[in-house]
This record gives sequence, C-alpha cells and structure tokens, in this order.
Amino acid sequence: MAKKSSSEVAHILAEAEKVEAAVQAAVRDALIQHKQAGNPIAVWENNRVVWIEPEQIEIPEEPAAK
Repeated sequence: MAKKSSSEVAHILAEAEKVEAAVQAAVRDALIQHKQAGNPIAVWENNRVVWIEPEQIEIPEEPAAK
C-alpha cells in the first residue's frame, strides 16, 4: 500500500466528516418523518429488534453549523 501524504490524509478525513454529517442529518430527517407520520421505528437493542412507538422517538438536536 502506498504511503499517503499528510495533505491526502487530511483530505480523506475531511471527506469522512462530511459523509458522517450527511448520514446523521439523513437519520434525523427519517426520525422526524416517522414521528410525524405516526410510524414506529425498529432498533437493535440487547441482541434483538425492538419497536419504538412514534411518541417515544427521540429526535437528536440539529448539529451546529460549521
């Protein structure tokens, strides 16, 4: 494997942060849509699937803009 320069590594990490932020925003939007539509969500908890009722869905705070 070729060694990456520090600028290449910084670029890759910056892209990873953008991807992570986009995924977090998409999850937040999906949770809001499920809650508004009255649809439960499925989560993995203690090695099993657990259904969370819409009124119990917790919406994470929107991240501060950078």
